Amino acid sequence: MVIGGGSGGLALAQEAAKISTKKIAVLDFVKPTPQGTSWGLGGTCVNVGCIPKKLMHQASLLGESLKDSRHYGWETPENIAHNWQKMVDAVQDHIGSLNWGYRTSLREKKVEYINAYGVFVDPHTLELTFKNGKKQNITAQYIVVAVGGRPSYLDIPGAKEYCLSSDDLFSLATPPGKSLVVGASYVALECAGFLTGLGYDTSVMARSIFLRGFDQDMATRVTDYMQEHGTKFIRPAVPVKVEKIEGKLKVTWKNESNIESAEFFDTVLLAVGRKADTAVLNLEKAGVIYDKVTGKIPVVDEQTNVPNIFAIGDVITGNLELTPVAIKAGRLLARRLFTGAKNVMDYKTIPTTVFTPLEYSSVGLTEENAIATYGEENIEIYHVYYQPLEWVLAERENNACYAKVICNKKDNERILGIHVLGPSTGEVIQGFALALKCGATKEVLDSTVGIHPTTAEELLTLNITKRSGETPLKKGC
Repeated sequence: MVIGGGSGGLALAQEAAKISTKKIAVLDFVKPTPQGTSWGLGGTCVNVGCIPKKLMHQASLLGESLKDSRHYGWETPENIAHNWQKMVDAVQDHIGSLNWGYRTSLREKKVEYINAYGVFVDPHTLELTFKNGKKQNITAQYIVVAVGGRPSYLDIPGAKEYCLSSDDLFSLATPPGKSLVVGASYVALECAGFLTGLGYDTSVMARSIFLRGFDQDMATRVTDYMQEHGTKFIRPAVPVKVEKIEGKLKVTWKNESNIESAEFFDTVLLAVGRKADTAVLNLEKAGVIYDKVTGKIPVVDEQTNVPNIFAIGDVITGNLELTPVAIKAGRLLARRLFTGAKNVMDYKTIPTTVFTPLEYSSVGLTEENAIATYGEENIEIYHVYYQPLEWVLAERENNACYAKVICNKKDNERILGIHVLGPSTGEVIQGFALALKCGATKEVLDSTVGIHPTTAEELLTLNITKRSGETPLKKGC
């Protein structure tokens, strides 16, 4: 039995059905948000995460490309406008097709889909509650918790009454207008980035640093670029209340000196973190240990402290909350449970991308972690600014894109981390993640021939170190 119909749960269930003769079931139930938003099978990524986020990011990039096209000879009108409703309808139509596809796939693989809300009765038993109120108990040899997480809300007046979360934004029926995004996470910056790109007056309010856990040098470059391209920043600041006055949302906040300020917005989006959706599962009845604050479950190779109960994806302690991580962990767990396979999930050297207006992609250690682990004197950082060739005719900046490779001097300059800021860097970092996983050194990068002219090529021609103090500005091709 899998509790949760997100990417990880679906991958595990379908893999288990393929390799075993056991009866497999997926239990999925979506609780509506405080604003009443709900969705179908597929979990966060498909419905309110990666998929709609990337599509709206692309919509904003197309607006920038329209401006660039005029430099390439395209006689596009100056007053082109974006239609929010048309975009949302297209995004939701695509999501609907994915929802249907998952249900069809489960049926084809003979995985039972149960649209009901489940809680533990004991380690092998769940009590199901269906939409009509009917209850039923179901037992299973193995139970996998894959319920993912839901956005957190600030404990201030008006937060749940008037504010949206990312669970609401991607199906918002009306244009957001003047928007405030509260938070410093990648969700906050990604949403603020595409809202700005789509032409909406957008501000980001944050209490402290951006992109906590990411390389802070790169995080600063991300937000600097966003600010230069229209996103406003209010920091350090903490909202204290949200009021609805004559159809507008008045947000009052305090700065670091405890001085209050206020401004009116059309939309307020809270992106202040996520919490594993486990508190409602009655895990105590099954004896499963979990963190009451974060909702996270500690595991060893996805196994909880109860031998027959497992957890995958965003609900486990110390895990990167990424869809491909949950999918791979789920498939590997299914193989261990039903075929005796031994391979376990490797949570190290996992690549990721923040889909801000300039994408930030990375794999491996941050500069801060590398220095803390190996000592600053043992770290060599090669870096470069670059300008994509596509930007040249468009007369865009020549020092906004940046890349760096972090190496261990004491280990033949083995690569510890790669960080790239620029267009489509998610496509770039994927291949380099393989090199990092294979233990590549700087010498291997240097000996690899690049494809010219590309962004990826920049990582193969690095010869300036931070330590040298020389300028890393790119000259020529």
